[in-house]
Amino acid sequence: RLDAGETDEARRELEELRKAIAEASLGPEAIKAAARGVQELDDSLGREAYWRQPIWKRVVVIFAGPATNAVFAIALFAALFMLGGGKATRTVDQVLPGRPAATAGLQAGDRIVAIDGVSVRPGEIPLRIQRSGGRPVRLTVERGGRRIALDPVRPRKDQGAFRLGFRLRGESLSAPEAGWESIQLTGIVTREIALALTRLVHKQGRKEISSTVGIVQVSSQTLDEGAKAYLWVLGLISLSLALFNLLPLLPLDGGHITFSLIEGVRRRAVGREVYERVSAVGIALVLLLFFVGLSNDIGRIGGD
Repeated sequence: RLDAGETDEARRELEELRKAIAEASLGPEAIKAAARGVQELDDSLGREAYWRQPIWKRVVVIFAGPATNAVFAIALFAALFMLGGGKATRTVDQVLPGRPAATAGLQAGDRIVAIDGVSVRPGEIPLRIQRSGGRPVRLTVERGGRRIALDPVRPRKDQGAFRLGFRLRGESLSAPEAGWESIQLTGIVTREIALALTRLVHKQGRKEISSTVGIVQVSSQTLDEGAKAYLWVLGLISLSLALFNLLPLLPLDGGHITFSLIEGVRRRAVGREVYERVSAVGIALVLLLFFVGLSNDIGRIGGD
């Protein structure tokens, strides 16, 4: 964005550029292309230019990108909830033989009511297991009208996530129920991603980062498991992109929103040097996250 007083100078320079193009020995096509480029620059200085719009309009335009990703994820979750088997219940549908859940004594038909003594909702069960980081967890279930605390078992890492090796029974939902459940699920996932970001200062938290290589690997694996599993992952990726893009770092959308709000409070543009320095720091942090994720993905693939 131009600083105050630079607009008139920019227009004068554009006029000089027009004269230079007219006097240059260029072919007809080259002159047309150059004139078109100058006109685009001139339009960017006009009253309808993006940077001349009110703060709220700029914030709305910037926010539209992450919002589209989030709305797509919510709509996809809702559709999956309506298709049948989308919403997980507390009831265990299947226990995979030889897995930690079977070792703990979990049985099909059990209703999981707590993990490590803390009550959980159905949608939180896999997230709580994943959050354990591989530490032993104790399931409390209802079986035959009685509450039973199973033996603690250590989740096993499978396809980049910690699992105990059981599946929960699903149920179909009406459109309003599916919409509400998808919003609730979005809230739960948002909270988990926020917690994951706070754990980046720890070694275990950094190990959870994944790059595009890991995303492609997980997507291909879930595609082998069926279309529904793939669509769940697609929705989670879309939501994760929306939240990541809202981080207050330039050049991410969240950084542009933050700077627009700062301009609104200060009632003047942020200096170009400050903007460029903050952008350089933001780009460096984003690249650092990417390379950490890439290193993790290479380690996982090599370990497989």
